[in-house]
Amino acid sequence: MARKRKPLPRIEGVKIQSIAAEGKSIVRIDDLVVFVPFVIPGDVVDLQLTKKKHSYAEAEAVRLVEPSPDRIAPVCPHFGVCGGCKWQMLPYELQLAAKQQQVMDALTRIGKVELPACSPILGSKQTLEYRNKLEFGFANRRWLTKEQILSGEQFERQESVGYHANGTFDKILPIEECHLMSPVNDRLRLAIRDYAYAHDLTFFDAREHTGLLRGMMIRLSNTGGLMLLMQFCIATPEEQEQAEALLAFIRDSFPEITSLLYVNNQKFNDTFSDLPVYVFSGDDHIFLEMEGLRFKVGPKSFYQTNTEQAYELYKVAREFAFGPVDGQDSLSSQGDLEGPLVYDLYTGTGTIANFVARQARQVIGIEYVPEAIEDAKVNSQINGITNTLFYAGDMKDILTNDFISRHGRPDIIITDPPRAGMHADVVNVILNAEPKRIVYVSCNPATQARDLSLLDVGYRVARIQPVDMFPHTQHVENVVLLERR
Repeated sequence: MARKRKPLPRIEGVKIQSIAAEGKSIVRIDDLVVFVPFVIPGDVVDLQLTKKKHSYAEAEAVRLVEPSPDRIAPVCPHFGVCGGCKWQMLPYELQLAAKQQQVMDALTRIGKVELPACSPILGSKQTLEYRNKLEFGFANRRWLTKEQILSGEQFERQESVGYHANGTFDKILPIEECHLMSPVNDRLRLAIRDYAYAHDLTFFDAREHTGLLRGMMIRLSNTGGLMLLMQFCIATPEEQEQAEALLAFIRDSFPEITSLLYVNNQKFNDTFSDLPVYVFSGDDHIFLEMEGLRFKVGPKSFYQTNTEQAYELYKVAREFAFGPVDGQDSLSSQGDLEGPLVYDLYTGTGTIANFVARQARQVIGIEYVPEAIEDAKVNSQINGITNTLFYAGDMKDILTNDFISRHGRPDIIITDPPRAGMHADVVNVILNAEPKRIVYVSCNPATQARDLSLLDVGYRVARIQPVDMFPHTQHVENVVLLERR
């Protein structure tokens, strides 16, 4: 007979002390560190422990006894239930301070390398409606809050469109309003939902793997374009007709859509990078513009989701790559009069490569996704840029010593890897290439710090610049300039 687990205790009247990783805050109770979401330093709360280990615990705040003097009212009605925007109750200036501290803690604790002073974090001018891309899911099961469950409220419809609830794969939290993008996202999402209700369209059942409506993705251009991609699970001719009727309704109801696309995804996951995308009306892309450059963005393309702040991020990368450091002349004025040779690693659709091409003799971009490389080439063509070369493949397989022998030893390497950071083989090739400067753009200061430790044998950290791309979340980008010792 299994032993009954002893219920975890409730702790009353504790004061939250500081902000920790992953958007949570912490309080120390005796020798126990307790991590709590959706609270801020200064809040006095009653806690219910949900997990307890030897040296730490996790808890949820079951009652706000006394709010912190810093606490502000969240904008979103879904705050605390939706998994995003966990810091809406924290004033923006305190969010920025926490993110800068997060960067320096990671670089110090994990990197263990000599560091210069950190430049003040660059905040986002827009803290709401700043995203150019949102994705929503459809499900035949809605996520209910504890309050809704306890109330016994009966819902006429279980079918929902919104965000996946934390910890579930088959339930969707219905979203009535989202402030991450302009209100067009609400108008589109709710109109599609209401049409689906009125026409008895089926919503995706992740357990049975049936149901027509599976997902939707919105991409918004700063040049007037609007892309909507509908993700269906079409198994019958009748469902194909239903999908096309819905698309016709969307086209006729939203003439501002310039790219209306769909995929038929019958896989066991929501990714569609390996599936054909069909154009129902309009173009198969939108354009985003930055400093007079136009970038073609398709449904599978990567582009920074905060358009305006991406410009600030790339300006930092360009300044670090070519500008003066510690009283030295700018790198573009040294040596070859035609400018330096630049390698842009993890180039995506070539945004950084094309953005810095004017200052370089040549820019060579490498990226894993072949479709992204095709976009990068197109982006060079439409902007009249002729000094870029792009290669598709796994970074550790493409960037080899032989590759460098054939294409030339880079003066500058710009690297913007995924959250996992750089493979050790890639770090070794960079060290062997001996560029004068390395500009490391990262969305994960922890893996960036690990890589800086590996690069420390040949490079010193010369500058640090955090950039906030995602207000009201714990995420932060960081740009580091490394100079050869």
